Amino acid sequence: MAVLDGSVANVALPSIARELHADAASSIWVVNAYQVVVAMLLLPLSALGDSIGYRRVYASGIVVFTLGSLACALSPTLLILIFARMLQAVGGAGIMSIAPALLRTVFPARMLGVAVGISALTVASSAAAGPTIGGGILAVLPWPWLFAINVPIGIFDSAFALRALPNTPGSGKRVDLWSTLLVAPTLALFITGLDGFARHASHVAIAAMLAGCVAAGTALVLRERAIPNPLIPFDLFALRRFSLAAATSSLSFVAQGIAFVALPFLFQTANGYTPFQSGLLFTPWPIAIAVIAPIAGRLSDRYPPPVLSTLGLGTFACGLALLATLPLHASPADIVWRAVVCGIGFGFFQAPNNRELLGSAPRERSGGAAGVLATVRVTGQSIGAAIVAVALGTLTAARVADLAPGSAALGAPAHEALWIGAGCALVACAVSGLRLIR
Repeated sequence: MAVLDGSVANVALPSIARELHADAASSIWVVNAYQVVVAMLLLPLSALGDSIGYRRVYASGIVVFTLGSLACALSPTLLILIFARMLQAVGGAGIMSIAPALLRTVFPARMLGVAVGISALTVASSAAAGPTIGGGILAVLPWPWLFAINVPIGIFDSAFALRALPNTPGSGKRVDLWSTLLVAPTLALFITGLDGFARHASHVAIAAMLAGCVAAGTALVLRERAIPNPLIPFDLFALRRFSLAAATSSLSFVAQGIAFVALPFLFQTANGYTPFQSGLLFTPWPIAIAVIAPIAGRLSDRYPPPVLSTLGLGTFACGLALLATLPLHASPADIVWRAVVCGIGFGFFQAPNNRELLGSAPRERSGGAAGVLATVRVTGQSIGAAIVAVALGTLTAARVADLAPGSAALGAPAHEALWIGAGCALVACAVSGLRLIR
């Protein structure tokens, strides 16, 4: 639920804007508000999990997420819906920041790869399937059902989590309040600054937001260096295996974020598919991940994870390059087999890489490692979306009006963005390969 709701509302934005009598630019904050709040809270909540116990944070996250989903479904105005999405994001951050750490309390170390394979399947397929599921719901039900469907599932999850999850004791270490207050604006200003490119904000506003990000980030690092229990896990980044796995993950999610934003634009604008058809064209990607991720997770318990991750990233880069070479008016078959290559590559990369990242951290620092894992995913996808926004910025409304539907020029920015995504995946492959050097 937590990952899916980061993208499931994308296809509903036109309907939401129309029914709530809002403009399209304002409706984008239905998506942005969720992503910004999640990014702000991932590290603080992972540190809180280390302090008071993972189950308490995780179960509380499910409850808050469910209440937020109900508030979203009942929202009468766009402003209330945005605030409800922020409440939902608080719960989503509690779930996503702790989930990987819980795996180490449930599975023995020798089966960590299996556990991470299941987690990678859940995260990657949920993110990729969001547009498809959202389009399917909107085909038969109004937009509030995108959120209302979470309520019965969340009620079951809340009861089941308290019954089934292990009650691991926390370390009791206090979470530094000043660090929490600084990490929020650092990430929030970074993401909103990048989003400014998509909204065609003024250069002064974008520069101010990014400057504020740098100032808050500098103050955060200085604060973290001076306290005994820092929020940012500097001790983990000192581990070569951990830092390379985190860098690899960040670059790969930049590439994935580019693909998830550029492809719908390409399918609908240049190739003439409907939003629902565009969602269906994404389906082979999560299906391939669902098949490959558990296999890759099991293999990572037997073979070096960096080898598997590097091979997967190479395949993922090839898949993105193939999508970047899609011909004008490509048939569904042309799109599907390329998407399958991307899904196979990403599925083969993600589970072994996550196992490497989690397995390289001490068990008592699992919460910090889980927070880093979730944070690099969210920020990587946000950077990817900003890159697409810059590419699409070359197509002004006036220029789009001058171009005929299905014109190759309409798809050119998306093709350029996909090439950048392929380059990011190739760089990630090179960074992953550094782990093979002893």
